[in-house]
Amino acid sequence: MKRRMFGIFGAVVLALVGTFVLVSYVQGAEDRALAGEKTVKVLVAAEPIESGTAAKELEGKVEFERIPQKVKAEGAVTSIGQLGKRVTETDLLQGEQIVKSRFVEESQAGSATPGSTGGENLLQQTVALEPERAIGGQIKQGDIIAVVGSFDPFDTPAGKTPNQTHVLIHKVRVTNVQVESSPGAATPEPESDSESEDAAEAPSGRFLVTVALSAPNVERVTFTAEFGHLWLAAEPKDADETGTKVVVLDNVWS
Repeated sequence: MKRRMFGIFGAVVLALVGTFVLVSYVQGAEDRALAGEKTVKVLVAAEPIESGTAAKELEGKVEFERIPQKVKAEGAVTSIGQLGKRVTETDLLQGEQIVKSRFVEESQAGSATPGSTGGENLLQQTVALEPERAIGGQIKQGDIIAVVGSFDPFDTPAGKTPNQTHVLIHKVRVTNVQVESSPGAATPEPESDSESEDAAEAPSGRFLVTVALSAPNVERVTFTAEFGHLWLAAEPKDADETGTKVVVLDNVWS
């Protein structure tokens, strides 16, 4: 009997030792992976966070995570206090970095839910785009998109800037779409079932796309439309937003 008890006790001890060794190895592997990398601490969502959640309600729903500096998202915050009285403009996924651009002032927060046209409490802005800049003309009311901006070189006191491209805003809701037909262009006929296997005819004319934005983002989009180039990209609700950066010729291949 004593021998059996000693055997059970020994098995438990071995299991505990094995677990400790495994955990230590995993933690060591993470440290080795980050060795030589400049790291920073950022706040990430510890669980899914619904749109409209106030910053003051994030306690217990976010946690710190140490990541390489190069993958830190633009506008990532290191404390809930940096968000002030803002609320989430869209749903946040577990593990997603907490960035200011995903929050708006309470007075600007839209009551829309994914799939609705919504954005009643946000500013409505319309931009005119060629079909290739508006998701090939497939854009429609209610879509969720990302807004991308590109700039040609500018002359500044410090010298000429490079060509630059970057995602300006994530998870933007389209509230209206109109087509500005080219003179003499025929209105495309609805695609029939017999023609479904053939490539659809490319639309002609510009697309007038209206989106719901916070006031600061209206300024950014207006500036880019005036002095640069806008592109829209379809962005699913769970699309990964990490890893973006200002792209120039020197880093476009990296």
